[in-house]
Amino acid sequence: MAFAVNLIIGHSVAVLTEIGVGDIREVRIIGWRLEKLFSRKMSEGKYLLTPKWRRSGRSGPVPVLFLAVAILVMGASLGVGTPSSVIRPGPPVNPSLCDRPNDAGGAIEITWEASHDDSRGRGIVNSYSVFRSTEAVGGFANIATINTGRDRYLYVDDRVKDDERYFYKLVAETGSGAFSEPIVIGPVVSSAQWFHSDRWNMLLALLIVSASVLLFIWMARRGKELYIRPIAGLQAVDEAVGRATEMGRPVLYIPGILDMDDVQTIAGVAILGRVARKTAEYETPLSVPVSRSVVMSAAQETVKEAYWDVGKPDAYHPEMVRYLTDDQFGFAAGVDGIMLRERPATVFFMGAFYAESLILAETGHSIGAVQIAGTAMTSQLPFFVTACDYTLIGEELFAAGAYLTGDPRLLGSLKGQDVAKGLAIAFIVIGIFLESFGYHWLKDFLKVN
Repeated sequence: MAFAVNLIIGHSVAVLTEIGVGDIREVRIIGWRLEKLFSRKMSEGKYLLTPKWRRSGRSGPVPVLFLAVAILVMGASLGVGTPSSVIRPGPPVNPSLCDRPNDAGGAIEITWEASHDDSRGRGIVNSYSVFRSTEAVGGFANIATINTGRDRYLYVDDRVKDDERYFYKLVAETGSGAFSEPIVIGPVVSSAQWFHSDRWNMLLALLIVSASVLLFIWMARRGKELYIRPIAGLQAVDEAVGRATEMGRPVLYIPGILDMDDVQTIAGVAILGRVARKTAEYETPLSVPVSRSVVMSAAQETVKEAYWDVGKPDAYHPEMVRYLTDDQFGFAAGVDGIMLRERPATVFFMGAFYAESLILAETGHSIGAVQIAGTAMTSQLPFFVTACDYTLIGEELFAAGAYLTGDPRLLGSLKGQDVAKGLAIAFIVIGIFLESFGYHWLKDFLKVN
């Protein structure tokens, strides 16, 4: 009998391994197959019963219930044929590690393909757990749990340190808590990249603009005249200062209300140098009220240098540049008082302005002054256009320095920027036509990732 049981167990395990029991229906199928198997074997004279079994007068196949119990007990001891809640799922497939490309460091990419038991396979895996450690064995800590539903998975670990080795462990998990064999991969080291390979089009644009700027600077230094379209407000600067000289009244210059960290204030102070040279040549009084202490220091140095360049340092007085207050409307009230008391013949508004722009411009208009304004604040441009004689709009304010001084470096930079704008306009026009006819290569070329 012991020999027969051994043979039964052997065939039972073989059948269980072949079928792969997962639920009760499969157990019934196994019972039916085993009954047919043993009936066939015994009819062939195999699995002979012991004399004791023969003396009992019994014949026929061994009861299927007894065989099923023996099979289930043996299957449980082998980990086969148990319910699906304790079946180990297959591990993630083809896992890989790499330093995240085109970044500033501190990130590692982990990729893998779905387990064979994922929802697209047998459907018993419902999540993947990602563990991290600085050692190949031990010390792993769970850092993420990824839900299933895809063929390929990507996880970015952005909580790592550069130049340090890391190991990762991937585990598939079923809804009942069964885990796959862990897959350990590594090591990998994170580092920053010097160049972003997906932004080479921006590098090309930078090289074109830089080469244009350098080329035009070189041409300007060699004496070639670079064309800049006439700007009425800048052409009127000399005329406005001359008018104040003829009338014997001062020139009032306001370089905005923001500090020197604003580009509009810098442009306003640069234009102040040109105006101060003219007032020094014509010996016209100049008044520069400011609302920031740093702007006061910069304006004083600019006016002082202008008077020195003209050769009239004695005509300069530090009181030409006056600090009033940082308060917006307090400053507007102070400037209005200067206008009404000193009645300047020419008023310049060059810089950043806000709600006080209309108050100042209306006051200057009421005293009959020639007013030239310039700002990049689009919300204030309508007020200056309405109340002033000339208005520099947007980029004209920033081009004023190159226009008035004729410095080769400023002229070359200005012309180089014009080249960049021309290229942008050309790309827009060409791109519209290409997209209209279904060609997308220019759009793809200009795309920045």
